[in-house]
Amino acid sequence: QVQLVESGGGLVQAGGSLRLSCAASASIAGIYSMGWYRQAPGKQREPVATITNGGVTNYADSVKGRFSVSRDNAKNTVYLQMNSLKPEDTAVYVCYANRARYGTNWGQGTQVTVSS
Repeated sequence: QVQLVESGGGLVQAGGSLRLSCAASASIAGIYSMGWYRQAPGKQREPVATITNGGVTNYADSVKGRFSVSRDNAKNTVYLQMNSLKPEDTAVYVCYANRARYGTNWGQGTQVTVSS
């Protein structure tokens, strides 16, 4: 089991930036993929960004060109840099770690609110 703790959420005006962090309780070097989902009120959880242990990234179409996911294996941390934020980005952002046959671990989430 890997515990994941997110931080960095908050209230920001449209056009602003935030950087989310996801700190893991154990080494992430061997974890195949990690990333972020988000869930807005009344909507289903949706994938936002993923990064593999080889550094391959994938993004939802709605955030391409604005968000950037990265991982620092030495710090056991995954980041989500969010730029040019829009009100529709408002959601709870949840970090996950896909540990293949060992299952997927989830964080508790951090609230991001973008005001217009």
